[in-house]
Amino acid sequence: MSATDIHTSRASHTVLALLVGGYASIFLGRQIMAVMIEPIKLEFGASDTAMGLISGLAFAVAYALMGLPAGGLADRHSRVRLLALCGVVWAITTVICGLAVSFPMLVVARMLVAVTEAPVTPASLSLIADLYPARNRSLAISCFTAAPTLSAIVGLSLGAWVIDTWGWRTGFHIIATPPLLISVLLALAVREPPRGRFDNPLHAGAPGLTLWRSAGQLLGNPHYRKLVAACAWFSFSGLAFAMWNTPFLIRSHGLSLQSAGILAGVVTGCSAAVGGLFSGWLSDRLNVRSPAWLLGLPLIGTGFTLLSMLLYLLWPPGIAFRVGAVDVPAAMLWCALAGFFTMWWVAPCFNLLTQMVSPWQRATAIALQTICTTLAGIGLGPLLTGALSDLLLPWSGGESLRHALLLVHLSLLLAMFLLWRLYRQQAFAPAQALPAT
Repeated sequence: MSATDIHTSRASHTVLALLVGGYASIFLGRQIMAVMIEPIKLEFGASDTAMGLISGLAFAVAYALMGLPAGGLADRHSRVRLLALCGVVWAITTVICGLAVSFPMLVVARMLVAVTEAPVTPASLSLIADLYPARNRSLAISCFTAAPTLSAIVGLSLGAWVIDTWGWRTGFHIIATPPLLISVLLALAVREPPRGRFDNPLHAGAPGLTLWRSAGQLLGNPHYRKLVAACAWFSFSGLAFAMWNTPFLIRSHGLSLQSAGILAGVVTGCSAAVGGLFSGWLSDRLNVRSPAWLLGLPLIGTGFTLLSMLLYLLWPPGIAFRVGAVDVPAAMLWCALAGFFTMWWVAPCFNLLTQMVSPWQRATAIALQTICTTLAGIGLGPLLTGALSDLLLPWSGGESLRHALLLVHLSLLLAMFLLWRLYRQQAFAPAQALPAT
């Protein structure tokens, strides 16, 4: 490796670290809602369905409305400057959440937060594709997508302690600070990399399509549609579980808010972070042998995720041991195993997506994917789980949330079916890449 390559590699790693830190800080605002559900519900007298609305659908609708324009901005303007601006405005809107004096005001504030988040994922992943070649991209993507699991550890464990001690409003005020610092570093220290420098020269030219024509071309590709639909089903079950796991441990295993938050954050967060990074590392190595592994690896991981999740949700209550003041149910073994495999789809699927499209369509393609996963995961996942829990209450009693989560996680079978169809159709083949114009 030449001195220039080493310098480029170090610079890429530095920018990646800032992107991971910024994404983790922003995603903390979503994760901490899981330990805010019970205190917010108590203060405003809200139902499970209403809490599913504020933690899910209201956020997702605002995010989706801004998603495509945000992707277009990232495809046509400086992604670094866009991310820096988003971090500043995100902090302001998060502080407003902590100042809410009514439930409707909090809903509106959460929607404003969603608007500022919309450009973050498409702009960041578009940058990563110009920081790393395809052969090393899965690991870099897995580092970025591991950010939510890192924020889950803080949001569900330390966040539970903060909220239990000082209240949910203070939680919002504290998490508003880190994105401001990272925005300053991005604005002052990071240069925009050349767009498409690692891509096929046929795909690396200037943009030739408007935003809406580009989106139409993407949606006209059946392989792209199937991949996005599979990602949406993954998010539907995964984010429903992330949002309701803490209340599940409280209701079905009799844990305190602090113990449940710590376990949900540390066990699920750590296992998901390790599993996601491992799948990214493994994907890069298997991809050298055959690009078919970009679909094969998510299929294997999803099978193990579904089996582990069913065992976790069906496991009877019972404390296996204590760690300090925290009671650890025996079921947490299966929760850790499910967490390890639940992120196996992310890095390979995103790597495949970045190779399907032109560099000048990449942020738009990721934005469309993010819109679908946000509506399905953040929007419908928590809301439908809460509604099912309310609906099953007359028959299931205190176990209604357990049964609701069981039904929601059967949706992983649909994601597996879509990935299998893509595998059979060889959607990983280079010939399926979309043209630039």
